[in-house]
Amino acid sequence: MHNLGSSAVKVLVVNAGSSSLKLRVLDGDDAVLADQRLPAEGPSGMRAVLAGFLSGAPEVRAAGHRVVHGGSEFREAVRLGREVEARLDQLSDLAPLHNRPAVAAIRALQGLRPDLEQVACFDTAFHSHLPLEASTYALPRELSARYGLRRFGFHGLSHAWASARMAWLMERPLAELRVVTAHLGAGASLAAVAAGQSVDTTMGFTPLEGLVMATRSGSVDPGLIVWLQRHAGLGVDALEHMLENESGLLGVSGVSGDLRAVMEAADGGRQAAALAYDVYLHRLRAGIAAMVAAMAGVDALVFTGGAGEGSARLRRDTCQSLAFLDISVDDSRNAGAGDRLISPRHSRVGVGVVEAREDVEIARQVRAVLAV
Repeated sequence: MHNLGSSAVKVLVVNAGSSSLKLRVLDGDDAVLADQRLPAEGPSGMRAVLAGFLSGAPEVRAAGHRVVHGGSEFREAVRLGREVEARLDQLSDLAPLHNRPAVAAIRALQGLRPDLEQVACFDTAFHSHLPLEASTYALPRELSARYGLRRFGFHGLSHAWASARMAWLMERPLAELRVVTAHLGAGASLAAVAAGQSVDTTMGFTPLEGLVMATRSGSVDPGLIVWLQRHAGLGVDALEHMLENESGLLGVSGVSGDLRAVMEAADGGRQAAALAYDVYLHRLRAGIAAMVAAMAGVDALVFTGGAGEGSARLRRDTCQSLAFLDISVDDSRNAGAGDRLISPRHSRVGVGVVEAREDVEIARQVRAVLAV
């Protein structure tokens, strides 16, 4: 192992997704020293973009990559090398829109800085120890065993950070809390985090399962998919495109996958947009109640992600029908800014808002893997 020195080591965090490339350098106290967000780059352009960013950024001694899908094999962050990269290549078909850009970034950075320690941090890892009753699909055992079929869950880096940050806001040990974490962005998922461990989540084998999202359907009856194949003549590729890119808020509203645009259209009298928002809320509230049931109770609910952080109205509307769980918001606190509690003072269940900081969680995992 290279001697990287103390926890003051600066870490480059690389988040290469399907639509964007986010680069950030954090110091030992997790202060942001350099930050850039660009449109997604193909493998051919990745090296030039990374080189340009590094030329103007502070010197880094380690890098952490967000990798969406670790499959059944990668249950924690891991130091990168040829063998690990080869396995990541084989996993790309589980999340092709996300894993392939991550692998391209890993290889581009390796070409630029071959001596730089690199660590892969997986969105699935936080959920890798789900109880069997939560991770198992009710499919034939032989089929599940042959293909490794299970509920993996995603957004784990965000759920891990949000639950820990919520415990900090409440000034209580995470080990004592049952927290529902709501990551609400273009992709959306919930997690039930008991004593710091994920015990249930809404996404499954792929990021399609669960909540209604911007352009993804969330959970639908599998029989409906079979029916569409038989009666609408839709093939696998067409169905995948529809479920991933033409459904969700966009599909129901006919307006946009952006929640803000849908809410604006609903307020302007567009009935389809109003329905889209109502469907979104219905699934979200039901999902939160399910996460509470998985933990036999709840001490905290925390909102994160672009919509979760940005919309006081969404948070208020979500909590309105959850009073039976002692979940509610204080309007003045809800209208504030920054990481904060938004529940009424002295509430039994804390409700909070936390900025999504996967970068901090990635840097923490990098330092743990490299023991710096």
